[in-house]
Amino acid sequence: MTRCPDCDAEIDLDEDEVEEGEILSCPECDSELEVTQTHPVHLIVISDDEDEEEDDDADEESSATEKEEEEEEEEAE
Repeated sequence: MTRCPDCDAEIDLDEDEVEEGEILSCPECDSELEVTQTHPVHLIVISDDEDEEEDDDADEESSATEKEEEEEEEEAE
């Protein structure tokens, strides 16, 4: 028996039926979990926050690039 690292719910997994790197969902809290080890099964929570942070960083970079381009255009005039 394996437990969700996020909500501690019991998850019935057969270590012969999962593969390392496989993505699962917790039936209780719907967290995305990654199998990091199969004997015994070990799960980690895949954080959506990382994806959001990367998106925010990309947005900030594109905003900064747009501002630089606008400043260059103003200087050229």
